Amino acid sequence: MPYLAFIFLKTIVAAAIVSGFFLIECKRSTASEDQTIAITNANIFDGEELIQARTVVIKGNQVQSIGGNIPEGAKILDAKGGMLLPGLIDSHVHTDIDGLRDALLFGVTTELEMTGQWMFWERWQIANRNDIADMRSAGMGITPPGGHPTQYIQLSSNWFLKLFYRYPFVSTPEEAIQFVDKQVKEGSDFIKIIIEDGNTVGTPGLPVLDDATLVASVNEAHHLGKMAIAHVTSVQGGRRAISAGVDGLAHLFFDEKPDKELISSIRVSGAFVVPTLTTLSTAFGNSPLTLVADKRVSSKLSKEWLEALSKNMNVYPKGKLEDSFESVMALHKAGVDILAGSDVSEPIADLGGLAHGASLHHELQLLVAAGFKPIEALRAATSVPARRFSLNDRGRIFPGARADLLLVDGDPLRNISDTLSIRAVWRAGVQQ
Repeated sequence: MPYLAFIFLKTIVAAAIVSGFFLIECKRSTASEDQTIAITNANIFDGEELIQARTVVIKGNQVQSIGGNIPEGAKILDAKGGMLLPGLIDSHVHTDIDGLRDALLFGVTTELEMTGQWMFWERWQIANRNDIADMRSAGMGITPPGGHPTQYIQLSSNWFLKLFYRYPFVSTPEEAIQFVDKQVKEGSDFIKIIIEDGNTVGTPGLPVLDDATLVASVNEAHHLGKMAIAHVTSVQGGRRAISAGVDGLAHLFFDEKPDKELISSIRVSGAFVVPTLTTLSTAFGNSPLTLVADKRVSSKLSKEWLEALSKNMNVYPKGKLEDSFESVMALHKAGVDILAGSDVSEPIADLGGLAHGASLHHELQLLVAAGFKPIEALRAATSVPARRFSLNDRGRIFPGARADLLLVDGDPLRNISDTLSIRAVWRAGVQQ
């Protein structure tokens, strides 16, 4: 999707104002180590199940206890029968500080970025602030010269971008190994590999990585202890990715439903799938107008984001969301881990139908519409991504866990839309 202009302009602007940036933006909000909060009378979904306990005690930035006695001097917050959940995890975004801030408003306490370029001071901010969501990133994705997503540079109206931006291309297995090494040294948490010929995203005929370079990229990621995640939007791309040994697929297939052989191959490989049904829906020409009209959404988003959310990409109008529902359910029933992710990036019409935070709730609704039980959809945004990305301190509620929590009114185990009825959000023990 066309987020390169977003990445590049962010880099240039940030570099120009770095000194002021530190003074203005680097305020820190932290939980006192001595602060104790007891959330009482809550229905608690711990990331896996609805548990019997009704109280969670937070001390500092961690969950101290579940159930049992309330410590003397604790600040009491009465949930009044609301549901307490782990902070949500969006497993596919392209983000910045503003995106992380919007995500947190919707109880998304962690975003997993699948291509992006972060400055050192931005990483510093994320590590030292609790008024924005946490983030893990792949850094820049692996793509050949002229490959996706660089086709969007020429579509941009920004002449400076067209003249001077150079994407770090990879042409050979040797270059792939060097690229992966560089990404890991610069702090990439996992490696993103792009397999995209453009046929499903409105720009057909794009060059794609050859098999040797693809395999070298995966092998070097694994050699360095990192997961390799592939962008695919076609069944053919999915077959190539699984054959190369990737750990996850960053989209569901736009073009056709996977056959039993491919589903079996994905299951046997142990790879997960982030279907991004929100992105498929907008790519097929659908606009999430019900989401836009929901006051629980519109009250939290800027006019710019609401306008973008009301649009759609319409790059693959022959696609059918019903087929995507059937595909994701076939994978789910086969035992493939499904992770909730949105692919949200920036608020422009070409990326319409998506918004940080809000679109993850939409993804949960689409998973339920596809046939997931609400509890299965919630796991896809909590415990499952935490397990697959080795985020062992979050995604579940347990003693010692990071206190990333979401309190909602209603019962999302019955009505998934209740995840939007947000009463309180905690990020590392700090209530927003």
